[in-house]
Amino acid sequence: MREYEVKRKTKETEIEVKLNLDGKLSNSISTGIGFFDHMLNSFAVHSGFGLDLKCKGDLNVDTHHTVEDVGIVLGTAFGKLTENKEGLARFGNFTVPMDESLASCSVDISGRPYLVFNAEFTSDKVGDFETQMVEEFFYAFAMNARLTLHINLLYGSNDHHKIEAIFKAFAHALKHAVIIKNEKNILSTKGSL
Repeated sequence: MREYEVKRKTKETEIEVKLNLDGKLSNSISTGIGFFDHMLNSFAVHSGFGLDLKCKGDLNVDTHHTVEDVGIVLGTAFGKLTENKEGLARFGNFTVPMDESLASCSVDISGRPYLVFNAEFTSDKVGDFETQMVEEFFYAFAMNARLTLHINLLYGSNDHHKIEAIFKAFAHALKHAVIIKNEKNILSTKGSL
């Protein structure tokens, strides 16, 4: 079973994450940031992953430490689960419409962390979630999962829809990338990653 648990405690956040790539968890998410919980739940549902996540952060400061640290811990769990790349499809690409918005995500579970993030938002916040934290979350995830991640918001006008389309495209791209093929080989001309 592809499941991993991470606990991380700093002066700014205390986080527990349990991630199951085969959907064998109940999807219980609590960060104290309502819109972020909504996005993480969308991620879990659309990826088909099981996700139990609890975070207590210094929200009296702002949302930065909570969102970034959740990206770090969730990325770490994903990275551990995909560390042995034998049989993985490795690549995933998906485009999601959300009403007037359209977002695309491409991923390579390569062991080479990189983020390309092309999205702009017009509002400072959606609910209690600061929109500039979208890129911070994906940067933290990509660096700690050690994957290459390209996110492109093609268009949209409603920031809620734009961000949700991004999270859903990300979920579906990862879902495709972690499919186990009937091969013991690593999908690489080098023979290893």
